[in-house]
Amino acid sequence: MGLRDRLSNFLYKQVEKRGWFEDVFSTTIRYGGRYVNDENILESSDVYELLQDISNQMMLADIVVEDENGEEVNDHFAVRVLKNPNNYLTGAEFLKLMTNTYLLQGEAFPVLNGNELHLATNIYTELDDQLVEHFKVNGNEIPQFMIRHIKNIGTNHLNGVGILQLGKNTLEGVMSAEKVLTDKYSKGGLLAFLLKLDAHINPQNAAQSKLINAVLDQLEAIDESHTVKMIPLGKGYEIETMQSPIQDEKILAYLNVYKKDLGKFLGINVETYQALLKTDIEKAMMYLHNKAIKPIMRNFEDHLSLLFFGPKSGKRIKFKINILDFVPYSTKTNIGYNIVRTGITSPDNVAEMLGFPKQNTPETQAIYISNDLSKIGEKKATDNSLQADYLKGGDGNENKGNEDI
Repeated sequence: MGLRDRLSNFLYKQVEKRGWFEDVFSTTIRYGGRYVNDENILESSDVYELLQDISNQMMLADIVVEDENGEEVNDHFAVRVLKNPNNYLTGAEFLKLMTNTYLLQGEAFPVLNGNELHLATNIYTELDDQLVEHFKVNGNEIPQFMIRHIKNIGTNHLNGVGILQLGKNTLEGVMSAEKVLTDKYSKGGLLAFLLKLDAHINPQNAAQSKLINAVLDQLEAIDESHTVKMIPLGKGYEIETMQSPIQDEKILAYLNVYKKDLGKFLGINVETYQALLKTDIEKAMMYLHNKAIKPIMRNFEDHLSLLFFGPKSGKRIKFKINILDFVPYSTKTNIGYNIVRTGITSPDNVAEMLGFPKQNTPETQAIYISNDLSKIGEKKATDNSLQADYLKGGDGNENKGNEDI
């Protein structure tokens, strides 16, 4: 055998030996982080819940057009487009998508193309020397009158900031911690086994290598929590469960702290919001409405008004949300009773709020004031004689000022 052949055989054996060890010891546990993007961010239940609460209120908004005097314009073109923006999204879906995109990415680009409204993606924006913003998609410029750049404004005049940027580190930490626990318990809490041998591992021992590989194959095949494997071992072999390096208490403590921070990037304090949800849903919805939703509505109204009407028109798009849609029915009935007796609205309006049909009679369209809130005979709350008779009590009993009408 020549020198070249001996060298080749030596190198082959070394490669084979190293490959055998790699086969035996190649099973590793990796603790990789998670990169948060548009596709997986909603896997975080906390982010998803908060986005749902905010975008659902926007989704239920009624859209109207008001003229220069604040009067509603009936059956306006803009309202028709916003109710049916295109052939793949309804008006409610469009609003929800635009709100979620605005919150997550920090900006949204509605595009008005004739009688269709779309949300553009992959938009490149820049300001020219005249401080005019230009919009390009794949190198093609979109005319300025067709598109608006709705920004969740921070300190940059050209780009908005969303939770993907503001809470990047927090989100990645929370989602990585959630994944570690999920992976652990989806496999029944089983992470690894330690195979102990009394003898030295010998790469040239075919029986030993065959047994080790068989044990590894058996353990790696456990993919369900209720699976049981019986592995017979020879003398000198022992399998021992390794203690999990994942400490649930520490991870849960981490999540309890940092999950709450996610709400701050969406404009609310999670602890305050959750506490209100447990005690008073109406207050919780009003808290969410005032802290997070009203600024979004105002920004959307400004941009959509400019998109549809231009800068010189007095018309304006308005979002109207009935906050009573989010309160219990018992609360609605109490509110209805109180607003009727204090003369704020009529019985017909309250019936509509509670889901009953209007009676459309003079009596149900009138406004009444309770005897304990008005001095009978000294002040009229209504204009017709029928209402005046009600206010006088019918019998002239002015002393019965504590009886409600």
